[in-house]
Amino acid sequence: MGLVEAIILSVIAASTPLLLAAAGELIVERAGVLNLGVEGMMIMGAACGFAGCWLTGSAFLGALFGIAAGMALAAIFGLMTLTLAVNQVATGLALTILGVGLSGLIGAGFVGERITPAAALYIPYLTGIPFIGRILFGQDGFVYVSIALVIGIWFFLYRTRGGLILRAIGDSHTSAHALGYPVLTVRWMAVLFGGGCAGLAGAFLPLAYTPFFIPGMTAGRGWIALALVVFASWRPGRLVAGAYLFGAVTILQLHAQAFGLGIPSQLMTALPYLATIVVLVLISRTRNAAGSAAPASLGMVFVPDR
Repeated sequence: MGLVEAIILSVIAASTPLLLAAAGELIVERAGVLNLGVEGMMIMGAACGFAGCWLTGSAFLGALFGIAAGMALAAIFGLMTLTLAVNQVATGLALTILGVGLSGLIGAGFVGERITPAAALYIPYLTGIPFIGRILFGQDGFVYVSIALVIGIWFFLYRTRGGLILRAIGDSHTSAHALGYPVLTVRWMAVLFGGGCAGLAGAFLPLAYTPFFIPGMTAGRGWIALALVVFASWRPGRLVAGAYLFGAVTILQLHAQAFGLGIPSQLMTALPYLATIVVLVLISRTRNAAGSAAPASLGMVFVPDR
C-alpha cells in the first residue's frame, strides 16, 4: 500500500504542470488562437518563479513571478498575432525558442541554488488517514489550484454568457464580429490567461516538484500540454483524465527503470512523447470519420473591417 500511495502521489505531481498549462491553452484555442509558444512560456515561468522565490523567500511570490513571466511572453505573442496579424504558428515557434534562450540567461545565476519547496497542505486527522489522507488532503497548493482551475473553466465555458461569446468567436470570428462582439479584446484576454497558466505550470517545477532550477527543465511538457488539448477534444472534463494519463506514463518509465526490467532507459524516457504521437494519430483517424471537434476558426488570423 505504501508503494501504491507513493506512485499515486508521483503521478499527481507529474500531472499537475501538464494540467495547468493545458487548461490555459484550452481557453486560448477555444477563442480561435493557436499558441505553440506554451513550452517557452513554461520555461520562462520556471526561471522567473525560481528567481522570485529565491529572492523573496516566498513560494507564493515565486508563483506570481512565474505567472507574470508567462503573461509577458503571451503579451508579445498577442501583439504579433492579434494586433499585427502575423502567422500564429510561426510566432509561437519563435517565442518557444526565445523563451528557452531567455530563461537560460535569467536562470544562469541560480543554477546550483536551492530553495524551500512549497509547503503541502496539512489538516489534522484528515491528512493522517491511511492511504487516502496524503492523496486528498496532503498536496501542495498547485494541485488544488489546477483542479479548481479546470472546474472554473468548465463553469465559465458552459454556464456563463462570457463563455458562450468566447466559444462563438472560436467557431466563427467573422459572425461574432458582425454581431458586435469584440473579437480581438476577447482573444487578447484569452491569450494572457493562457500565458499566465503556462507560467504557473512552469513555476510549479522548481517551486514544488524539484527545489532547484536547471535550464530546459520543462523537458517538452509544453508540447505535451498542447497535445492534451487535442486529446481532450477541447473539453475541460476530458483534460483532467488526459493529464493524469500522461502523468502516469511519465512515472511508469521511472518505476520501470527502478525495477530493473532491462528496457533501455532512452526508450523509457521517450515513452511519454511516443504516447503523445500515438494518441494524436488515433484521434485524427477518429475525427476524419466523425468530424472535427476543433473550433472552426482555430489558427485563422482576424482583421476587423475598417
